[in-house]
Amino acid sequence: MYGTLLLIDMTVAVLTLIAAPVGGIQATRRWMVVLAVLAAARLVLALLLLTGGVLLADTRLLIQVPLALFPAAWAVWKPSRTAAHVSAAGGVLSVWWLLAPTAPQDAPFVLAGSAVALALVAAFGRRRLLWLAVTVLLVPGVTLTLNDRANAAATGHQHSGIRQLHVDQLTGPKNQTPDVRVTLVAARGRVTLDSGRTVDALTFNGQSPGPEIRARKGQLVEVTLVNENVSEGVTAHWHGVDVPNAEDGVPGVTQDAVMPGARHVYRFIPTRTGTFWYHTHRDGRLNVRKGLFGALIVEEPTPYEGYERTVFTHAWPEPGALALDRADRPAREAVAAGRNVLLRLVNSSEEPQRVQLAGTEFRVAAIDGNAVQAPTPLKAGTGLVLAAGGRYDVTFTMPAGPVTLAGAADASLAFSPDGAAAALPSTGGDTFDPLTYGSGPAPAGGPYQRTFDLRLDDGFGFSEGRIGFVSSSINGRLYPAVPSLEVDRGDRVRVRIASRSTVDHPFHLHGHRVRVLARNGAPATGSPWWTDTLNVGSGEVYEIEFVADNPGIWMDHCHNFMHASNGMVMHLAYTGVTTPFSEERIPE
Repeated sequence: MYGTLLLIDMTVAVLTLIAAPVGGIQATRRWMVVLAVLAAARLVLALLLLTGGVLLADTRLLIQVPLALFPAAWAVWKPSRTAAHVSAAGGVLSVWWLLAPTAPQDAPFVLAGSAVALALVAAFGRRRLLWLAVTVLLVPGVTLTLNDRANAAATGHQHSGIRQLHVDQLTGPKNQTPDVRVTLVAARGRVTLDSGRTVDALTFNGQSPGPEIRARKGQLVEVTLVNENVSEGVTAHWHGVDVPNAEDGVPGVTQDAVMPGARHVYRFIPTRTGTFWYHTHRDGRLNVRKGLFGALIVEEPTPYEGYERTVFTHAWPEPGALALDRADRPAREAVAAGRNVLLRLVNSSEEPQRVQLAGTEFRVAAIDGNAVQAPTPLKAGTGLVLAAGGRYDVTFTMPAGPVTLAGAADASLAFSPDGAAAALPSTGGDTFDPLTYGSGPAPAGGPYQRTFDLRLDDGFGFSEGRIGFVSSSINGRLYPAVPSLEVDRGDRVRVRIASRSTVDHPFHLHGHRVRVLARNGAPATGSPWWTDTLNVGSGEVYEIEFVADNPGIWMDHCHNFMHASNGMVMHLAYTGVTTPFSEERIPE
């Protein structure tokens, strides 16, 4: 609902942008009524958005609507050429502040600057459109200049003013003998999909997805990353595993990128069982899609008894294919009837992926490596929407007939006792909602030491010296100008995240898992919903909490790497922790 309201509001804003100059030139009562109606429509839409959460509507009600509505009402009440010019200027400015989102702390300056602009238009309203044009252009010019200055001031910033601990001191055990030892060799290569199409890819150990790494909870894992010939460099990030900060694999923050001919050793002890994955964090927008990823499975001491399969939903690059692993066309596998089945579903692509399991009822046993308490059966055909980077563990008992896991396009896996059955046709069904699934007591609460609000917007902005219209800003800023979330060790932290964007933003906090408290004001009522990659859809407001129990400087970013590369990146920084590494560019 709220995503639709955002689209309607954008449409009304575009109409305002068209009508305002014409109304200013014509200066007739009819056009003033048109602008007043458009402003009133935006007011109604903002009030409707307010029912979904104050973060969806605050800047609309405080800045955008007043700039359009009050001048338009004045022009209708007392028509004049001056009033027409002020109404037109107010309409244009209201749309500008929608297209150029501002940081909350900048709201007083925005209002003051806009008021001055409108006063100048009123004072010189008889000079045709000269001062109207100059003044309306002045505010955007000043805005972009301020954003550029904020961007420049943020480059090379220190994450904390107290120098007590460096990131490279926060390592895994150095003197213990590893229980699991793996070498990953990153290299250029080719990947052949099931259809026979080949992809110019990047591989780990000559394959993609890379080799599945398995360990038990509490074991020491040592992974040696070797870069054979990936010219831009590689790292390994252990997505969802709360590793020590120095092992997190973020170039420029926790380490330098591993360049061709070099190697880097990671050591960590997984403390939770579940489905996780690893991927490069150097040029992730291109290189994860090209194949630098794989599964990391942390097992219980007693192995799972039954049929187990890890499945990546992946969008391969040219020639372009959505696939389940490398299956870009229907595939078949044999599973004996009556056998317990565990499917570990991982979305390694940039967009949310919807999959369906047809042919049997099933349960969602875990979300992002976190067990669901008291999972209940879901109907066959229920859709599962995987956030970019997200994971679902799905369990069922194999029936005598076929079961089909279907993804986008032609990608599907058909399971049957003899392995010969064709894929079942896709059927419409409900969509799985973790907010109300399962049941169980919530963990003990307490007071919050830190609270933060994050507004995700589309709009114009500066990032790394470039200006563009992107779906990527956080509180009106693009990385590196987005302030860090600063915490102390042991803090309980509450965060509200609102997407006022027209697209999905899968937010991922490194080094921590978070618990979802509410969505658009509706509290979570099922099993405690723990996650590390939360898909924040258009018009959605999530309230989450976590405990700051893993010191370091951690990336907090959109896991759509295109959005991250555009600037939707920030840091969670612990007081007293600094990094010796240099951020030469966005660490996406």
